[in-house]
Amino acid sequence: MEKKIKILQVIPHLGYGGAETGCYDLAHFLPEQGCKSYIATNGGELLKFIDKKKVKIFKLPVHSKNPILILINAMLLFLLILIYNIDIVHVRSRAPAWSCFLASKLTFRKIVSTFHGTYNFRSKIKKFYNSIMVRSDLVIAGSNFIFSHINQNYGSFFLGKKRKLLVIFRGINTNYYNPQKILPIKLDQFAKKNNIDRNKFIILLPGRLTSWKGQKIFIEAIKLLTEKSDIPSFEAIILGNDQGRNVYKKQLIDLVAKHRLQNLIKFIDHCEEMPVAYGLANLVCSCSIEPEAFGRVSVEAQAMQVPIIASNIGGSTETIIENKTGYLYKNEDPIDLADLMSKVMQTKYDLLKTTGVEGRKNILNKFDVDKMCRTTFSEYKKLMGLSK
Repeated sequence: MEKKIKILQVIPHLGYGGAETGCYDLAHFLPEQGCKSYIATNGGELLKFIDKKKVKIFKLPVHSKNPILILINAMLLFLLILIYNIDIVHVRSRAPAWSCFLASKLTFRKIVSTFHGTYNFRSKIKKFYNSIMVRSDLVIAGSNFIFSHINQNYGSFFLGKKRKLLVIFRGINTNYYNPQKILPIKLDQFAKKNNIDRNKFIILLPGRLTSWKGQKIFIEAIKLLTEKSDIPSFEAIILGNDQGRNVYKKQLIDLVAKHRLQNLIKFIDHCEEMPVAYGLANLVCSCSIEPEAFGRVSVEAQAMQVPIIASNIGGSTETIIENKTGYLYKNEDPIDLADLMSKVMQTKYDLLKTTGVEGRKNILNKFDVDKMCRTTFSEYKKLMGLSK
């Protein structure tokens, strides 16, 4: 009889981000493979959707960067590992990684880390702090871009050591992000609630309101777009919460007012079901001015069969097949972005439909969550010596 592997995932906050949804999806996949699944987290919106019969939750302050709490968390995790006989600890963020590293070494358990971002550093101290993510038995990069970043900046940590670095592309739930699964009444309700004119060409920019997500570039491009001819009547939607960044949101509102775009650009804080927002869009943009580790928006848009325009840096360059499933514009260049917007808006419906169909094929083939989970599970078994 094959051993039931017990996996503890540790993540600071179980919200709606890429790392969090990946943790959630894997946690529910593991019991289907005969594993025991556990999550340690401080909390988050996704907790209410966890199937408690399949996944056991431990609420710990693993979000904290306080050195004292990191040590306390290490001891609490040490106890959990022993009590529940955990085989593998899988950590997804730096602060809890220090706690997990200590606990796993004290209990002689395997540790896995997923590198979800570039974790920039400007000093040796910060680089040392980041390096905890590559001190695991297995280090997972969510894209080739992140793999290269790790090799370039932390490659020395793998020399002569029994550590493995590999790429496991992040995936999304293509059953959830499926245009065929959206109820028309939900589209109507969301449009009515937010006063969206569905007769117009809808351009959507999803993402939390933070400067590196490029909302200012998007607004500048919309301004340039209004100066072009032969384009259909349109509306632009900036969808995302400011998460307390009130000053930045005011800057965006002021920029919209400066360009007199109040009648064209809407700000929407939240959409409970993101497929609905994508379902209303004719075009999706991802305008990040810093490299995305994966580029989840680009993947979700393609899965929803909506043309995507993204900046030509980071993970999006790996998930978009240029001029087939989407388009890439020169990073931080609103002129190039506006030109591409205009090009898409003037493209015939049948060609846009083909782009959407090809986009979904691309995601089903490479970035489906089931593929991500199966590959990760396979690596778990290798760590445990249960398969070659």
